[in-house]
Amino acid sequence: MSEPAESFTDEEYAFLRHVRFGELPPAVHPEDRVASTETDPRRDLPERVGDPGEWNLRHGAA
Repeated sequence: MSEPAESFTDEEYAFLRHVRFGELPPAVHPEDRVASTETDPRRDLPERVGDPGEWNLRHGAA
């Protein structure tokens, strides 16, 4: 594949980003930020089913 004959300027790239994604939401000021806490269970691990003692026995945990 060959290189394009001409490259876009920063302003042209900014325009293309605006056309594709629209206007960005306003920035959040530091005084308006709050710490978030995870309240939902983790989704990267399956939920354990059954008795925890049986789970440990089946999987060799102490």
